[in-house]
Amino acid sequence: MTVTAEAMNTAQTASLSPALKQATPVVVDHAQGSWIRGTDGNDYLDFTTGIGVTSTGHCHPRVVAAAQEQCTKIIHAQYTTVMHQPLLELTEKLGGVLPLGLDSVFYANSGSEAVEAAIRLARMATARPNIIVFQGGFHGRTVAAASLTTAGTRFSAGFSPLMSGVHMSPFPYAYRYGWGTDAAVDFALRELDYLLQSRVAPNDTAAFLIEPVLGDGGYLPTPPRFLEGLRERADRHGILFILDEVQAGFGRTGKFWGHQHASDLTPDILITAKGLASGFPISAIAASTELMSKAWPGSQGGTYGGNAVAAAAAVATIDVIRDENLVENARVRGEQLLTGLQEIAGRFDAIGDVRGLGLMTGIEFVKTDAADVPVPDAAAAAAVQQATTRHGLLTLTCGPAGNVVRLIPALVVTEDEIALGLERFAATLSDVFADDTLGQR
Repeated sequence: MTVTAEAMNTAQTASLSPALKQATPVVVDHAQGSWIRGTDGNDYLDFTTGIGVTSTGHCHPRVVAAAQEQCTKIIHAQYTTVMHQPLLELTEKLGGVLPLGLDSVFYANSGSEAVEAAIRLARMATARPNIIVFQGGFHGRTVAAASLTTAGTRFSAGFSPLMSGVHMSPFPYAYRYGWGTDAAVDFALRELDYLLQSRVAPNDTAAFLIEPVLGDGGYLPTPPRFLEGLRERADRHGILFILDEVQAGFGRTGKFWGHQHASDLTPDILITAKGLASGFPISAIAASTELMSKAWPGSQGGTYGGNAVAAAAAVATIDVIRDENLVENARVRGEQLLTGLQEIAGRFDAIGDVRGLGLMTGIEFVKTDAADVPVPDAAAAAAVQQATTRHGLLTLTCGPAGNVVRLIPALVVTEDEIALGLERFAATLSDVFADDTLGQR
């Protein structure tokens, strides 16, 4: 059908999909560092950072300058057609921060793409079909990545059948079980061993896939001993160990990589995205050259992967993180944030648990059932998340039940900004639970 000029002039206007739900009513005019200025003229302290993406804060001058300069040279150079300097430089710089032995990198655009590339590599390298994931993990929204995701049914419902060969094992969610961390780890490792005995034969299993801190699953740090237990079992059975560092990587947890809180542990494949380029879309997987060489010819590629402007921004991001000592800042400011939240939680019965690593903190809201057992309170979390915006603080929710409020400040956040964020969060809770005798102590 031919579209005439007259028809184009009378065409309907378009709008965003109604399936997209905005967490806040804020429309951004401009942003800098930890702050967003809305078109309403108000300033908001941003503890969402694009879901952990703007690692060096909004519009860091060095990242902006790197992107602007690259735009004057070449914007898109498809990297399986012609190579470009920013990608070569980024690969060299990543070599300096990646775990020893992970010396080969493949680039894509998003976390989901990188996850799927990691799974493809694992299956090709081992000639095994099965992937074991852990309850509460989030690995993306594309079909294969959603098949690996157990952080909530909304990510995988409605478009079955999903990818086969995926099996789930319990995550050591100590608060949910009402146990200590050691008891939860022992249980989860026993259940994994049972799964390998009863359902998923080790010699049919290509990989374990886990996040060092569950993201959408509730901002739950994975206990180091659990990661170490997975590494030991992977080695014993010839299973590849994949760490999804999409959200926990690039300094966010107070270590450069989230898994580095576990001693002497190196994955076989590491996945990174989000904070890699301070807001520009780029992702990557890293493995040893030996392992990466087992990818079948033609199995890695993509039109936009390793985009020149995104790569230049990623180079600048790594330099800023190093030069401004942002990993250490994340550790120190994270301790300040966690301590402050724990003190605030002591005043509100509605808060069941506060946890986090570095600048990845979650506050779990609960209520008690008829048997006086804590159960998720998604309504309370939603009310708090919405109310923080009115207090000038941007936050998000997460968790399978939607009952966790997560705080994700930029790595450049200052002591004063954390203090202000805590003040605004406490004021929000006082407002939300002002007339709730169960909500406050």
